[in-house]
Amino acid sequence: MTRPLIGLTTYAQDTRFGTVDVPAAVLPLTYVRAVHATGGRAVLITTDDPGEDVLAGLDGIVFTGGSDVGPAYYGAEPHPLTVSVPERDEAEMLLMRAALANPHLPVLGVCRGMQLLTVASGGRLHQHVPDVVGHTGHMPGDDEDGYHGVRLAPGSRAHAILGPEAPVNSYHHQAVQDPGRLVASGWADDGLIEAVEDPDAGFVLGVQWHPERTDDLRPFAALVEAARGRAVVTRARMAA
Repeated sequence: MTRPLIGLTTYAQDTRFGTVDVPAAVLPLTYVRAVHATGGRAVLITTDDPGEDVLAGLDGIVFTGGSDVGPAYYGAEPHPLTVSVPERDEAEMLLMRAALANPHLPVLGVCRGMQLLTVASGGRLHQHVPDVVGHTGHMPGDDEDGYHGVRLAPGSRAHAILGPEAPVNSYHHQAVQDPGRLVASGWADDGLIEAVEDPDAGFVLGVQWHPERTDDLRPFAALVEAARGRAVVTRARMAA
């Protein structure tokens, strides 16, 4: 069976090798394992020398979690607690816009990735969730996930993947305020948007939680399945 190539965005960070710190492309291995466990083959995408040409070799792409999306991208002033990485924003916004312009490329956004997807689609973000919902349950601290339920909209892709309700984990202090051209398809009990999608695209889905850190990899499995169809067609054209 064809294993589709799934791109995973990474971020740059100084990392110790031996006795020295050097710049490195960094990504939790849980993302890679999630792609491999669901039948894909992971390909890491770095932030240096960004270019949309990388998408030509992929069957699907995951925009991963991490730093805040720069508020200038949606016309807002930064909150005191907003921490963005301009190099990563620039590289991934270019990739996201190119990916969304390709109706046949499956896209999954995880946490920051969902927020990036939203901003690229004309939406806006809440820059600090506790200011909106009045609690820190979505970001409990000490790198512990906040666990809660989400309800999924009937007829949505999220509902087809997860059913009417699902327990999820989360660790984020920003969230979707306005989904722009996307459709909100999942909500936490406090009303915070937890899933967005494009019903007019082949596969474009964003989830606010971190399925790669759980045993429920269904969002990754759905992406890989959508990418497998693209991979089969691509490989057949290459062989012809």
